[in-house]
Amino acid sequence: MATARSIRAYNGPVFFERGFRPFFFAAGIWGALALPLWIFLFATGADLPAYVSAREWHIHEMLYGYLPAAMTGFVLTAVPNWTGRMPVTGGRLAALSALWLAGRLAFLFSAAAPALAAVVEAAYLVALAALIWREVLAGGNRRNIPVCLLVSALALANVLFHLTRLTSLEIIDPLFDERLGLSAAAILLMLIGGRVTPSFTRNWLMRQGIMDEKRMPAPMNAFDKASALMALIALALWLFLPDWKLTALAFAIAAVRHFMRVARWKGHTTCAEPLVTILHLGYLWLPVWFLLMAISIGWPDELAYSTAIHALTAGAIVTMTLAVMTRASLGHSGRKLTADGVTKGIYVLAITGALARIIAPLSPMGYMPTVHMAGTLTALAFALFAWHYAPVFLKPRGKQG
Repeated sequence: MATARSIRAYNGPVFFERGFRPFFFAAGIWGALALPLWIFLFATGADLPAYVSAREWHIHEMLYGYLPAAMTGFVLTAVPNWTGRMPVTGGRLAALSALWLAGRLAFLFSAAAPALAAVVEAAYLVALAALIWREVLAGGNRRNIPVCLLVSALALANVLFHLTRLTSLEIIDPLFDERLGLSAAAILLMLIGGRVTPSFTRNWLMRQGIMDEKRMPAPMNAFDKASALMALIALALWLFLPDWKLTALAFAIAAVRHFMRVARWKGHTTCAEPLVTILHLGYLWLPVWFLLMAISIGWPDELAYSTAIHALTAGAIVTMTLAVMTRASLGHSGRKLTADGVTKGIYVLAITGALARIIAPLSPMGYMPTVHMAGTLTALAFALFAWHYAPVFLKPRGKQG
């Protein structure tokens, strides 16, 4: 294959040999830095030298900083397999990494020149969307056009984030761009997670000698497609009619269907290998989010919007990205596909952090201390990932750290 030949022929810095190396590492480092900074700002009420509030910076950097880094690492590694085209390596990959980093720094210090900082920051996702469109279309891989559309939607949401804060532009309401970005992220997780979770589960079960189809994850069928459609309907309603009771009903139906979808993948059979189990737990956060959104819209006095949203952000996004990053890092560096003790610790920290954030309003410790604890646990998961997997990113394929 052209991809394999390209990798063997590459003789530049190992760090820029494949997209997963710089971008997974960047995702771990940024998560480990940005979350503690947010905890400090939240606790002290201090401000950043950014043109937005500390809360908006936190939301932006997890949705348009951390997530795109993790997403880029996955997509740039997967696209060559999807299309048969050469991977982005070397100087081009280094330039793309530098553009991502420039966006983080520009936005962090954006108060001095807001418009210029917005242009620099927004450029990354626009460039990434253009790159993926080019690769998918040039490779004739129409099956993955939805990925292109979702990356484009995330880029558009980021552009709107800046436009609505730097100008008088408002679409529907002040949170439209946030809902668009979160919806794009949720659909991306649903699409990628819906592919890799049952597929990797089936592969692992077969390696254990299990061939009975009844013990295998259910294959993609009309039920899965209808479940995905219900989720799309719920998200579309939320995007334009966020407070309607019909939107709450749509989220509730989507939750039930996706709980059933996860159950069909037989995740309970994979407990012997956390590297597979975590994919199921990561996807499970999506129906949990759908359910909490239904409650927060239908009974806003009972469940705050911010609590429900964290089932997606701290739950689904963090857990699923860490699940994919750990597995892809091991697999694409020629290492054994099994979770060691540190990797298991990363998963425990991520899940515990997400659960703590969801229960914070009811915590006997008090809301603020529990939120601080939740953010700290998640930041530790990112830091542990970056530290433990650094040898994977910095050493050649097959060389153990």
